[in-house]
Amino acid sequence: MSAPAPLLVVGDALLDHDLCGRAERLAPDAPVPVVSAARRTTRPGGAALAAWLAAADGRPVTLVAALGDDESSACLVRALGGRVRLVRLPLTGDLSSKTRVLAEGTPLLRLDDGDGRAGEATDEARRAVAEAGAILVADYGRGTAEVLREELAAAAARVPVVWDPHPRGERPVPGVRLVTPSASEARGFAGDEPPEGAGALQTAARDADTLVRAWRAASVAVTLGGRGALLSHGDTPLLVPSPVTADGDACGAGDRFAAAAAGLLADGELTEAAVRGAVHAATRYVAEGGARAVSAPPVPAPPAVDAEPTDDALRTAARVRAAGGTVVAAGGCFDLLHAGHVALLQAARRTGDCLVVCVNSDASVRRRKGDGRPLVPVADRIRVLRALECVDAVAVFDEDTPERLLAELRPHIWAKGGDYALERLPEASLVESWGGQVVLFPYLDGRSTTGIAERAARSPRPVRLAHGRGNR
Repeated sequence: MSAPAPLLVVGDALLDHDLCGRAERLAPDAPVPVVSAARRTTRPGGAALAAWLAAADGRPVTLVAALGDDESSACLVRALGGRVRLVRLPLTGDLSSKTRVLAEGTPLLRLDDGDGRAGEATDEARRAVAEAGAILVADYGRGTAEVLREELAAAAARVPVVWDPHPRGERPVPGVRLVTPSASEARGFAGDEPPEGAGALQTAARDADTLVRAWRAASVAVTLGGRGALLSHGDTPLLVPSPVTADGDACGAGDRFAAAAAGLLADGELTEAAVRGAVHAATRYVAEGGARAVSAPPVPAPPAVDAEPTDDALRTAARVRAAGGTVVAAGGCFDLLHAGHVALLQAARRTGDCLVVCVNSDASVRRRKGDGRPLVPVADRIRVLRALECVDAVAVFDEDTPERLLAELRPHIWAKGGDYALERLPEASLVESWGGQVVLFPYLDGRSTTGIAERAARSPRPVRLAHGRGNR
């Protein structure tokens, strides 16, 4: 699979905080809930969240945003953690931030701080827009799109531009490939009242048709929450339904949708395919915890045995997941690759859109199989596996079982040979915790690395003829 294409995100960065706790009683002095045992988390918001999510898909991302010298700006830079390249515009005032107060995951209150706006454009920002191969404009009404409007208009004439609009923001520049308002935003932008008795889909279709013409956009995708999205080019609309009903925190789902759509257009996908992939990505984002998953602190991992193939595997899985595809993983030592291995891997690949093979490191094989194993070092095992047409990526784990690696990959399907019973798989409950499934495949009898090694050891050795030093 080719590497994901770079993406430029232009927009208003925000800083988001969550205060999550329990609400078990009302305050004695007012009928308001008392939130106790609150835990504070911080994450990128606005355009910064869209850039963070696009980078999580494994693609190179540059973010053009206004940042200042205030503590919120510094905190946002730390929250991004170097995932994206920053091109800073001057910020007048303090960076905008919002704080949600939640009880058992239910929002009770939101506090907004900071009124900063983007100052003038810089030469570096203008160059970034001029050189971009694809652009996402994440407009949150704080001036970034306004100060770069001329450059964005020129870019829309030559590269895919996705515009995620805001009621207090700028109109999309003419010629953008895709605009992604929510249903309520589209209703406000379109203005005219729908016919009496019109349903939600009829209203969204009417609004999208109006906005394609008013904005002179190639297409408008109205996001419909759990129902999916409605795509219009100004004629008969296409409804792209959600693959499943996802209950959870929808904060940031619009950013996930826009980031996925822009990334897929950058990769060369057609608009219809990009919207379909974006619906799947937004649905999975909500199902996996939404904003709380972004806020969760990363779990430190032990040093990888071979970081390069593992990083490639994580990027491959993220890209397929963002496109709405099915990620399949299989694991094992694969010390001497034989027909049983190949049959399992081929069958596993047919169940999804990519196959990541999780391979035990040399130390892990030695602990499991004893001294003298592996027969083939991990670098060679990786090379052989990568040569198989059915294998999209290989990752290495150093533990006895692959739980840590699986928690990073989060495959939809974990494939095992039929000689395993489900209760013998310690990783089964982990895979099921994010909605994944363990699938057993028929085992090809009579094939095993141990058996091959034993037969090779019993084979008669060839007679050595002494014809000089070259035969020693």
